Amino acid sequence: MEKLKKEDLSQEVFDLYDDYAHNRLSRRDFMEKLSVYAVGGITLSSILGCVMPDYTNRIQIDPADPNLQGEDIFYQSPKGGGQIKGLLSRPSKGKKKLPGIIVVHENRGLNPHIADVGRRAALAGFISLAPD
Repeated sequence: MEKLKKEDLSQEVFDLYDDYAHNRLSRRDFMEKLSVYAVGGITLSSILGCVMPDYTNRIQIDPADPNLQGEDIFYQSPKGGGQIKGLLSRPSKGKKKLPGIIVVHENRGLNPHIADVGRRAALAGFISLAPD
């Protein structure tokens, strides 16, 4: 059997993903509605492989790059929203005082792409915080 390609999927599948990505569908509802299209040897995981973002080949800065320091930090929300995780990145060498930047993500949280943007900012001479 050939590998499933994006072109093989109907527009309804992409519309479902769009609803999920923009918080109009919960993950549970998304999976339930998407499973309708998993027929005739097409698995749900193969459909997800076509519609979900794949960050593996898009990371530009290795998290272990010796020119930067990166660490997960945790802090409390000042309005009582609970604990927040963030990635704090900075150049490993250089000035003690550096300009700061906050890397704000879209509705998908602190994903590998956003962490990579924070590392790129650090290599450009900033202290960056990418909150989840």
